[in-house]
Amino acid sequence: MKKAMIAMSGGVDSSVAAWLMKRDGYDCMGVTMRLFAGEDSCERKGHTCCSLDDVEDARSVARQLGIPYFVFNFTEDFGTQIMDRFVCAYENGFTPNPCIDCNRYMKFEKLMKRAKELDYDYVVTGHYARIEEQGGKFLLKKAIDEKKDQSYVLYSLTQEQLAHTLFPLGGMTKPQIREMAEEQGLINARKHDSQDICFVPDGDYAGFIERYTGKSFEPGNFVDQEGHVLGQHKGIICYTIGQRKGLGLALQEPMYVCRIDPKTNTVVLGRDRDLWSKELTAKDFHWISGEVPTGTQRIKAKIRYRHQEQWANAEITGPDSIHLVFDEPQRAITCGQSVVLYDGDVVVGGGTINGLCGSGSGMESGV
Repeated sequence: MKKAMIAMSGGVDSSVAAWLMKRDGYDCMGVTMRLFAGEDSCERKGHTCCSLDDVEDARSVARQLGIPYFVFNFTEDFGTQIMDRFVCAYENGFTPNPCIDCNRYMKFEKLMKRAKELDYDYVVTGHYARIEEQGGKFLLKKAIDEKKDQSYVLYSLTQEQLAHTLFPLGGMTKPQIREMAEEQGLINARKHDSQDICFVPDGDYAGFIERYTGKSFEPGNFVDQEGHVLGQHKGIICYTIGQRKGLGLALQEPMYVCRIDPKTNTVVLGRDRDLWSKELTAKDFHWISGEVPTGTQRIKAKIRYRHQEQWANAEITGPDSIHLVFDEPQRAITCGQSVVLYDGDVVVGGGTINGLCGSGSGMESGV
C-alpha cells in the first residue's frame, strides 16, 4: 500500500485532499508545519492560516478520518528561508511573494525530506494544480478550475518532487470540494479560504518589518519622473509598484508608484502611462523539465498571481536567466514578483523579476 503524507493547514482544501487519499486506499498521515514562533499568540485577523485554531481544525479532521496526525516544527528554517527573504526584498525596493518561497523551501523541500525519512511515497497538498507524466517527464499543469488555479506559485517544483507529489484537487472545482466536505461532515466545510500572509495576519507589512528587524526606516522624498520633489514618504518599505492609495499627497492628478530607489531613498511617482512596460529580465529561473532551452522561445507569460498570461518572446540569457519581451505593454511589472511561463496549460518554468524597462520606468537591477 502506498503511503501519503498530507500537508493539512486546517482549511477545507487540504482536509478534502486527505479524505480523497484515504478513500482511494492510501496509508495516510496528516501533518501541519509549525512555521513561525509567533502563531501561538496570533488571533485570527482576516483570512490567514497557521493559527492554533487551524491546527485544531486539522487535528479534528485527521481524527475523524482515522489517520495519525503530527505537527512538525520548522520555525528555524521558516525564519531564514521565508521571513528573512521577505524583509530583504522590501528593504531593497522589491515586492516579494513569500507563498512561492514557502512552497519551494518548506512544503516541497523540508516536508518532502521528512516524508522520505519516514518512508512515505508521496507528499499531498490541497493545491489546485495537476501533475501528469508524459514521455518520461512530469508536467505541472493548470487546475481545471481556472479561478482557483495555483500553478503560478508552484513553478519551482523539480522533476524529483513532481514524481513524489500528488494534487488530488486539480481536476475539481471549489464548489465540488465544498460539497464533498459537507457530505463527509467535515468541521471546516464552510471555512473561509486563507488569503493573507500567515506571519502578517493584519496585513501591515511595514509594521511587521520594523518589529522583525528592530529598526525604523527613514522617510525620504517622493519625486516625479523628472526628479522634482513632490513630498515626503514614510519609508520605502511602505510602498509597491502601481500603488496609488495611501501616499498622503494632495496632487492635481492621480499619481502612482512607478519606481523605488533604495540607494537614494526615493519613491518615484508617475501617471498611469508610466506604469506600462514591454520588457523584463528574470533571475533564478527554474525550468520544470530540468532542461534549459536555447535561443528564443515563443511563449505566454504571467507576471503576478491574478494576471492573465500574455504572449511574449523569451530569450534565454543564461542557465537561470531570461529576457522577456511582451507583444503588448503590461501594467505595473514589479521587481521581486515572479514571472511564470506557460505553454497552453503546462507550466514551463518561472523566476524572479529583477529588471524592467518601459515608458519612464528606467532599468532596475536586482539583488
